[in-house]
Amino acid sequence: MKRPLTIGFDADDTLWHNERFYRLTETRFVEFLADFAEAGHLTERLLQAEKRNLGKYGFGIKGFTLSMIETAIEVTDGQVPAATIRDILDAGREMLDHPVETLPYAREALETLAGRHRLVLITKGDLFDQERKLAASGLGDYFDAVEIVSDKSQATYQRIFATHGDGPEHAAMIGNSLKSDVIPAIEAGAWGVFVPHDLTWAHEHADEPHTEPRFRKITHLGEIEAVLAEIS
Repeated sequence: MKRPLTIGFDADDTLWHNERFYRLTETRFVEFLADFAEAGHLTERLLQAEKRNLGKYGFGIKGFTLSMIETAIEVTDGQVPAATIRDILDAGREMLDHPVETLPYAREALETLAGRHRLVLITKGDLFDQERKLAASGLGDYFDAVEIVSDKSQATYQRIFATHGDGPEHAAMIGNSLKSDVIPAIEAGAWGVFVPHDLTWAHEHADEPHTEPRFRKITHLGEIEAVLAEIS
């Protein structure tokens, strides 16, 4: 028998939709502040605030909401109406309640791989929100372990794949972010499988590591079984 792999799955925009809710809320944010700044300027200032605040607030909706408020204060020179702050907070709360819609082939892929390999959900963001989405997705029972982390780095994958398997050399990470899911996993010694999503946050963009022998790219999760059969 082939040696089982430890397979890490990203969650947001790999197993279920996520970025679409950020984009919709960003559109509402621009509308809230239309009297104070142009749309392009607002989105750029918001992205700057998000990146600036990652080290303080981390990834997730709560940090995004705080960054929207901070941006609103900045672009209005402190004159943002209290009603607009309330609207931003309401929009953030609505994001925390959004339904979970799994991506095509996600459940089928997990059903196929569960029991044959060790499956680990590796996701970053707010603990409560990620736990809520996992529960709502109905996918939790397929995983042997769940790791909700503050960030994804080479050290993160080395630790997780050593804890839940035989080390990164016998592991693969599957996700839609080259910067967070694929490249640091390869740097740790694992396979990195890139599953592009139509919407990816600008902060997560990176060049595909075509020269890396442990890099693979698929168009959807329905192709993952064939890739894992090749590398395991």
